Amino acid sequence: MLDRSAIEGIIPHRDPFLLVDRVLDLEPGVKATGELDVTMQMFWTQGHFPRHPVMPGVLIVEAMAQVGAVALLSLPQNAGKIAFFAGIDKVRFKRQVVPGDTLTMHVELTKVRGRVGFGEASAYVGDQVACVGVLMFAVQ
Repeated sequence: MLDRSAIEGIIPHRDPFLLVDRVLDLEPGVKATGELDVTMQMFWTQGHFPRHPVMPGVLIVEAMAQVGAVALLSLPQNAGKIAFFAGIDKVRFKRQVVPGDTLTMHVELTKVRGRVGFGEASAYVGDQVACVGVLMFAVQ
């Protein structure tokens, strides 16, 4: 298991935009599973939406991408690099994510060629699907 400090050693994200608290499973260049404890202290809770905070969908997708970046950038040849979004396809939101939830994200890299990679991503709260989609990365 990787904690936030170990994750920061792989990807460049930092608070308040590091959206992965721990990585539970990692197979470098193949797949990763990470978790985020969603709390009322997160930067978006006061404005999205007052009295009914819901994690913005774009942040759920970003959290999945960060888990994918851990899988991709944990390869020795990618150490110290950055994985940028190059595309987002077939994203669907199935469940709201709210403070008190633990968001579990899984990304399996389906194709990596040179600097470009694709991953099938999913996010769950418990056994309920919150979001699915296909992410495209460009490594620089």
